Amino acid sequence: MKGKTRLENLPLRALAARLLARLCVGQGSLSEALPEADAVLTDSRDRAMLRLMLYETLRTFYRREAALASLLQRPLAVQAKEIEALLLLGLTQLDQGIDSDYAVVDASVEAARALGHPQLAGLVNALLRRALRESSNLYANALTSDQNRFNHPHWLIERIRADWGDRAEAILFANNARAPLWLRTNRLQGDRNTLIAELLAADIQSSPHPFLPDALRANISGDVSHVVGWREGRFSVQDAAAQAAVELLDLKPGLSVLDACSAPGGKLAHIAEREPRLQLLLGLDSDGKRLERTREAMTRLGLRPVLKQADAAIVADWWQGVQFDRILLDAPCSGTGVIRRHPDIRLLRRDSDIGDLVNKQARLLEALWPLLAPGARLVYATCSVLKDENERQIAAFLSRHLDARVHRGEPHWFGTLGEHGSQNLPGEGDADGFFYAVLERKE
Repeated sequence: MKGKTRLENLPLRALAARLLARLCVGQGSLSEALPEADAVLTDSRDRAMLRLMLYETLRTFYRREAALASLLQRPLAVQAKEIEALLLLGLTQLDQGIDSDYAVVDASVEAARALGHPQLAGLVNALLRRALRESSNLYANALTSDQNRFNHPHWLIERIRADWGDRAEAILFANNARAPLWLRTNRLQGDRNTLIAELLAADIQSSPHPFLPDALRANISGDVSHVVGWREGRFSVQDAAAQAAVELLDLKPGLSVLDACSAPGGKLAHIAEREPRLQLLLGLDSDGKRLERTREAMTRLGLRPVLKQADAAIVADWWQGVQFDRILLDAPCSGTGVIRRHPDIRLLRRDSDIGDLVNKQARLLEALWPLLAPGARLVYATCSVLKDENERQIAAFLSRHLDARVHRGEPHWFGTLGEHGSQNLPGEGDADGFFYAVLERKE
């Protein structure tokens, strides 16, 4: 990519291509890239268009890649990775009608020049025009491969099939769907029905979750920061499956609670909102930048948990010697249950990552378990659908700890009940893929 990383002064499609090219070579993630892009995009319509182009291209990435390969006589040079990304974005726009055909072609040619590849502007023009002429057959051959048909890497398809059998295809297709927007009411700032009424007054339709008392699904597209109540901390964006964590913690006044991997702070904030009379609420995270965003979120919501930058597994660095009544371990995981919200996961994650993540999860469980008071509760959570990170992880932990037992208190509506926890699959209940296991330490 010729070492070019700056986003300033780039036309929109060139900026999108630069970001997509970064993702294709494993540099950063969408959640990191989009705030950087927003800083240089002053028009909210451009921000919305950027997200639409990137998300739709990533959701159909392998199919677009196969179509592009069929158009090219030979692969593009490694140095032209941004042009390859630009063409993938163009194919998506043409196929899904994101903009008029002539606008897509003309803007893509302009973007090629802006990216420093004027010699390839003619190629971009020719390939996109050919894609228009051959649109009826362009993707026919792509569907012969499972990777292209399901738009997931082969290794992940095989893992999901091994774990879920005849439910695997439904999981893969659900990962390619658009996710609904769920909000969490800050009950310290007002009740859910009032928020629903305020949104309706602003012409925003919303509906309450049938079982989660703080959750509502809202018909909002784009940036929520301009929606009524956001700046005042009346609500946050949080998927319904993630909001189930606070129900499993069974909070009561006077308890000491640890959120061991708390950034970006969604579950930590929900704990503080649900039970403001805790003796202690401590949020840890090893990533300083993510912890700073957590602080900003707490300030907006009017919450004051104790925040510390630390690796929860290195107990000596942060623990004060008093055992906790509740521990939430929202463990680092593959993210394979939230691909519909983070479609770049399919490019960024590798098969070799899973073993490392399983080891990290086990390390955290081992470090935190002695910090739990007898009779107290640890909630283990992942946004994964892989059983190595979930059911098998908890089974291995129980085999090592005779003082641990599974508490069977999962809500009846949440996913599929397993031997050691509950797994919600992507799209079930309009929620993300999440696993929860509730562990109690025997008296």
